[in-house]
Amino acid sequence: MSENAPTSDTDSQPSAEPLHPQPPTPIEPAKKKEGSELRARLLTALILIPSVLYLIVLGGLPYLVAVVVIIVLGQYEIYELLRDKGAHPSMRFGLVAGGALPVVMYLGNEYHATVMITATLLATMVLELRRQRINEAMASISGTFFGIFYVGWLLAHAVVLRNFEGAVRHNHGIQAVEQLGLSPESGIFFMVYVLVVVVLCDTGAYFAGRRYGRRKLAPAISPGKSVEGAVGGIVAGVAGGCMAKAFFDAFYPEMSSTLGWSAAAGFGVILSIIGIIGDLVESLLKRDAQVKDAGRLLPGMGGVLDRIDAPLLAIPVMYYLLLFYMVPGVA
Repeated sequence: MSENAPTSDTDSQPSAEPLHPQPPTPIEPAKKKEGSELRARLLTALILIPSVLYLIVLGGLPYLVAVVVIIVLGQYEIYELLRDKGAHPSMRFGLVAGGALPVVMYLGNEYHATVMITATLLATMVLELRRQRINEAMASISGTFFGIFYVGWLLAHAVVLRNFEGAVRHNHGIQAVEQLGLSPESGIFFMVYVLVVVVLCDTGAYFAGRRYGRRKLAPAISPGKSVEGAVGGIVAGVAGGCMAKAFFDAFYPEMSSTLGWSAAAGFGVILSIIGIIGDLVESLLKRDAQVKDAGRLLPGMGGVLDRIDAPLLAIPVMYYLLLFYMVPGVA
């Protein structure tokens, strides 16, 4: 998280110069000892991975609270990036609205969250009418709503994906749940599956890129990423998804039986590609803001946004893929 955190909401700050976005500029990252950074990264992973798995299995209110906290932290980092660019998003309003989205998903479903985010956009525009920075209105509205949508709306799908059986029951009735053979705990497998795919895709892309990388994937956005690394990442992501499927089939078949092997492999390809796109999108935002990491909360990994960039897009895609895959088969 930024060391120069604001002491009050930007709404109370005096009028500033008009916003003049700066062009993307190559960044010279601070030189660190690679071994030290790798150790910090591994230590953070050893803490994060069991914690995340525990919360997914636990579900309920603790899981909801964790999602809300991650959304608020990720949004804060987005707003800090926008402030680095000279924009003035309505931070307090944005954080409250973004944090409320998973609660609405938990109490209702994605339809209610869609209604809320529509109302949030209207409220963002009305709120801007009260401010004095007329020459910054578009940047402020866009920045505020972007943080809510990009982090809050997308990651709120982690709630309905974890409670996939409940979402299907709410939208299509108990008969649909029984016909599909969904277990109340099926969402545990779906959440673990999508996270395993994107994490192993990221890991596979890193090592394949170091070993075989020749052609740049997006040199202007992320010079370190290569086409060969992306291919290696997709292969690793598909393998990870299949391994997750095999593990659950062996020990918890009631959770994974509704996702066939062909779907497990096919979804792995799609989610790996989506994860790579999510990583590139966040790299684009950081490069535009001329920072190496979105924050410093996670030693060796940067900020929260640096860790959730791929899941941000992959989780909602997984949810809607499952609906497309399963629900049309319901009589």
